Amino acid sequence: MADILPFHQKRTPAPDREPDPLWREVLGRNLRATREERGDRLVDIAERAGISPQYLSEIERGRKEPSSEMIAAVTGALDVDLAELLIGIASDVRRIRGTSPVRRPAGPVLMAA
Repeated sequence: MADILPFHQKRTPAPDREPDPLWREVLGRNLRATREERGDRLVDIAERAGISPQYLSEIERGRKEPSSEMIAAVTGALDVDLAELLIGIASDVRRIRGTSPVRRPAGPVLMAA
């Protein structure tokens, strides 16, 4: 049988460290930056995505947690590859947290069911 691994208690952030950003906030910042980089107006992207400009604005400000369908619609309207957007978001979160990229284990991994 396998060894029992210790369960680590909930980690609290260091007192001198900001709390981790919410994923929806980082997503929104990335979407807005991409839209502004391309010189697109919010109303035009919202129309192409089939959503209201108000809802897109709330997504960009990190106020709404969009569904995967909404994210796909907005990235499609921006003509952005979803995978590239997600890689950018992961990089931003790592930079904000001050952590290095995730390293994959060299050997076998035991996962609990």
